[in-house]
Amino acid sequence: MSKQRVTAIEYIRGISMLGVVGIHTGAYSLTNPEVNVHLFALLEIFTRFSVPIFFFVSAFGLFAHHDLEERFDYARFMRRRLRTVLVPYIVWSLLYMLHYTLVSGDTQPWTPPLIYEYLLFGLASYQLYFLVLLLWFYTLMPVWRIIVRFMLKRPVPSLLLTLILQIGFNYYSSYYLEANFDNPYLRMAVQHRLSYWIVHYIFIFLFGAVCAAKYGQVLVWLKQRAREINLFFLVSLGGMLAYYYYLLYSVGYTPEEAVNTDHQLSPIGMLYTLAATLFWFSLFSRNTLPPVLAATLSFLGAYSYHVYLIHPLVMYYLIDIVTGHGLIMTPLVIVTFYLVAVALSLMIGMVIQSTGRYVPLLPLLLVGSKPERKNIIRTR
Repeated sequence: MSKQRVTAIEYIRGISMLGVVGIHTGAYSLTNPEVNVHLFALLEIFTRFSVPIFFFVSAFGLFAHHDLEERFDYARFMRRRLRTVLVPYIVWSLLYMLHYTLVSGDTQPWTPPLIYEYLLFGLASYQLYFLVLLLWFYTLMPVWRIIVRFMLKRPVPSLLLTLILQIGFNYYSSYYLEANFDNPYLRMAVQHRLSYWIVHYIFIFLFGAVCAAKYGQVLVWLKQRAREINLFFLVSLGGMLAYYYYLLYSVGYTPEEAVNTDHQLSPIGMLYTLAATLFWFSLFSRNTLPPVLAATLSFLGAYSYHVYLIHPLVMYYLIDIVTGHGLIMTPLVIVTFYLVAVALSLMIGMVIQSTGRYVPLLPLLLVGSKPERKNIIRTR
């Protein structure tokens, strides 16, 4: 496809960011022993597509801007990705570790071998593992180009086979594989597999790549199959919710145990991720959104990376305020907590970006943004 701006992808990025904050808000809602299981389902089940769909978005962007028929400059490609992902990853890891030490007095994370474990597996904060996975996907970009070329010869059968294999592997990894090896290094490698085993997300990544390579045909198909896509989304979401309530009321799981079983790597979770990806892509591609909604989604998409990196720190202090005032995480407090967390994270992201005019190094370190040059008009 031509190197054009695809607003649907930008909007999906914004929706996914809201979903990620929702998942982490759900975790904080568990501080109330009588958590509202239905609101918890909204925060933790409905949003389960949010992390894997980011790999779809990333792959789409990569293959939309790197033609498979053109020469691929791997060194230049990696220099840019290391700036936009590795630098912020290291900086934020160190910031979260420093914050932890300052509030707890615990200096253990800074001592070998724990510091290596933290940095290798994204353990400094619960959302940073995504950047480790992303770096592995970027590093293997030449491999993906070969695979995608092969898949494009027969895209539908290739994707279907990949999905089946993905469901099988994720099922084994999620429910059977245990880190009970005698070798401590092997045990650690398997224990932290979700932080760096990109094989858990290969299907959704390759799906994004194929969609970018076949963008024109995909748009036509999305328009023709809109009704079926909507139905697929509703049925798969219903399956996720049915499994969640079954675990709660028939098996006797706690809400936390239920969502840790009914997650995005489960078989129904994989189908729901695919359905949600098709649904949002179809919705944002075929419909002209009201200007206010379009501007809002575009704004959220533009600052999604900032919010992703910042929001755990914001939520840490928000929950301190909530507990400090003796508030219980009732539905009203949870919704307010969520909205304030999103708003404050966006505001901090805007400050970081605007400060770059005066301190260019700040956005470069925190979000990998190059300083803007004055008097130069840039187009995407």
